[in-house]
Amino acid sequence: MNKTEEINALSSEGINSRKSDHEQNIVSLDSNLKTLLDFKNSLLEDQKNGEQTIQELNEKIEVTKKQIDDERETLEELRIKLKEVNDVKEEEFPKFMELKELVLKARSQMKIIDEKSGTRPTRERTNIKQLTKTLEQLERDIQTKKLSKEEERKLVTRSKEIAIKLHTMKVMHKKEDQYRTISSQYGNLKSKINEIFDRRSDFGNKIGELKKILDTLLDAREKLYEERRKIIRDVRETAAKLEMVNTQINAIEFRKSKITSFGGKRRSRDSHDKNYAGFQSSKERAKRSKENVQIWNSMKEQALKKMSSGEKLTFDEMRLIYSDINNSENF
Repeated sequence: MNKTEEINALSSEGINSRKSDHEQNIVSLDSNLKTLLDFKNSLLEDQKNGEQTIQELNEKIEVTKKQIDDERETLEELRIKLKEVNDVKEEEFPKFMELKELVLKARSQMKIIDEKSGTRPTRERTNIKQLTKTLEQLERDIQTKKLSKEEERKLVTRSKEIAIKLHTMKVMHKKEDQYRTISSQYGNLKSKINEIFDRRSDFGNKIGELKKILDTLLDAREKLYEERRKIIRDVRETAAKLEMVNTQINAIEFRKSKITSFGGKRRSRDSHDKNYAGFQSSKERAKRSKENVQIWNSMKEQALKKMSSGEKLTFDEMRLIYSDINNSENF
């Protein structure tokens, strides 16, 4: 093999190697693009589901808030009614206690009169009219009849006894009438007070049950709020991932278009450099390639650090990150 044939063979080998690298890059980019598009579709589905869940949670929250408002309105109505009952109790209870004292006092007075007079609840105790007639007859006999001193003394004594008894019975009847009147008033007021306390107890129980319902609703609302906050965070994270994926997809598509565009130019350049390539020694090519790799890696590392710190990348820096060393010379 002469010198010219050797140069042509080396040139053909270089062209075939670059062509193979070009095809591998295209395949690799297509594979990465498919993976990113699948991931993007998954993120879009997650975002859609998340937004739908947020809408459902919003509806549940509104329903729960309406229930809370209704229960609070009912609770306020019950509290107003309870206050009205308490106002009535504050007005009537002192009267009740006063009547109770009067009943006890009247009962005690009747007992004292019974003990002093020695009277008992017999038919004679209530027959004031008959005793009055007897007393009047005795007084007429004393005044009209001729009586001995002994007979007159007996009639006078008897008259005094009946007069005392009649007075005692009248006092007793008066006390009994007062007692019955007070006792009747006391009984009526006691029934009213008992009704008031029953209503207070009823309202108190209803308010207690309503508070439990409100506590349950408030807990449910807070759980819905917390669940919605979590879903919103997830949706925002998904949106951020989508933005990153879209950036990567755009970069890959741009890179593919550049590789395709420069493919024709490279083939033309390779053909033009066919005679020239043989003059470069393999040692020189290896040295230049190594220097290029070092420079390219250094620049890519700086771009990656900038991206990880959250800084905005330039278009050239993005191309560095999403390109590889085999195609770096195209950019």
